[in-house]
Amino acid sequence: MGIGSCGASEPGKEPKLQRPNIVVIYTDDQGFGDVGCFNPDAKFATPNMDRLAREGIAFTNAHSSDAVCTPSRYGLLTGRYSWRTRLKRGVMVAEGECLIEDGRMTLASLLRDQGYRTGMVGKWHLGMQFPGPPNDRDWTQPVRDMPLDKGFDHFFGIPASLNYGVLAWFDGRHAKVPPTMWSGKKPNKRHVDYRIRPPYLETQQQARQKFRNTAIEVAEDFVDNQCLTRFTDEAMDWIGNVGSNVTTNEPNETQQPFFLYLPLTSPHYPVCPLPEFWGQGECGGYGEFMIETDHHVGRLLAFLDQHGLSENTLVVLTSDNGPEKSWKQRIEKFGHRSNGPLRGGKRDIYEGGHRVPMLVHWPAGVDRPGRVSDALVGQVDLLATVAELVGVTIPDNAGEDSQSFAKILTDAEHQHVRVPLVNHGIKGEFAITKGDWKWIAPRASDQPGELYHLGRDRSESNNVLAENASLVEQLQHSLTEIVLRGRSTPGETQPNDTGHWNDLTWITAAEYDEGVH
Repeated sequence: MGIGSCGASEPGKEPKLQRPNIVVIYTDDQGFGDVGCFNPDAKFATPNMDRLAREGIAFTNAHSSDAVCTPSRYGLLTGRYSWRTRLKRGVMVAEGECLIEDGRMTLASLLRDQGYRTGMVGKWHLGMQFPGPPNDRDWTQPVRDMPLDKGFDHFFGIPASLNYGVLAWFDGRHAKVPPTMWSGKKPNKRHVDYRIRPPYLETQQQARQKFRNTAIEVAEDFVDNQCLTRFTDEAMDWIGNVGSNVTTNEPNETQQPFFLYLPLTSPHYPVCPLPEFWGQGECGGYGEFMIETDHHVGRLLAFLDQHGLSENTLVVLTSDNGPEKSWKQRIEKFGHRSNGPLRGGKRDIYEGGHRVPMLVHWPAGVDRPGRVSDALVGQVDLLATVAELVGVTIPDNAGEDSQSFAKILTDAEHQHVRVPLVNHGIKGEFAITKGDWKWIAPRASDQPGELYHLGRDRSESNNVLAENASLVEQLQHSLTEIVLRGRSTPGETQPNDTGHWNDLTWITAAEYDEGVH
């Protein structure tokens, strides 16, 4: 099976399964059609992402665990669906109790406990606690309940999306320059959104007056279009420091491998490509921003090549959800479909909201590189996959929704069968996919829901619920079990973090209470 420019299969080779370095590049609002090898009609080129596919595996049926930012990041790092937590809808702001509770296993803590150096560079958006309230911060005090408390040895980045603040270059628990200035959303000449750039204002009141009652805390040296460059530079510096003892491709048990989590801020708003990318591609500012994103991916890959790290570094590139709602305008104006052949985009329970690009590159471990896999996988599966690769057994109270797909990487003949996968929308909608069948649970107790056969109808154009009542009953039962058991994988039943909530329209509160005990 081939797709776009992902490349043809090459002869397989015996994988070398010594512990790999691991790099997870997490783009922000990049749709299924926003990478060249998935979209032959794309109006911009992504040669470095295409290289990952050509030399690795392109997954065409990979899913974020939600259709928006915060819950997808929780799922990626913990292997557990975020709707099991207190966050039932929407996303977090910059400030607040971290959604990942203390003591919960994350990708970082799993690997740290196996001797890995663990670093995060980029956008967090899972909550952190700042020293004092707005207008009364004490930036001499450390930030708490943040990446350094969730398994990471190193953190450089920003707390959340740029529209939420608090915007500064945080290095560890402190901002290099404290965010003591104020701003709001400024006009953006290259897109339909906004910019966060100087000059800034001295008080919150000034910002509210100027920006229609909105105000964002910002450091005087912060500029939105510097994020991709700063993050990529920092990532390479960190790898250069911790990776100096793993620059050989020969197995060596004394070497200390590394894990880098690199959540980028593009192509999420503000769409702010650097001037050197203006005029590139045929999709306006959005295309320019995607071209810049691909450029920085290429910088990182070149760095790994130059330092002899590429062979045994597992690189995963994927996105937190589908494309922002301006995808509709790009179709009309440029003929570019950010959601590819899928229905909907960011926030939606339909495939365009959560079926995302996923590319995996690992020369030492991928059997028959250049493959395209249509196996059903979720980003929640990364925890179990990594655990299998490094020889760790996950305890029952961790990674409850994570199923390893390691054998897809190491064995080109492996036929992967996933337990039913649950997806989730911004307003609390649920969907379950089992094989080719996807049932979208009713949004109200008096509605029937929707049923699609994704093998024949990837665009979800033909709702076949009426003629498949028994199948719907089976899928509803499976989804109910997954909710009530606190897990979707085999193992001991685990508690959800809350009692019944209204989005469980097909489960009554009494059924929930009875089922979870």
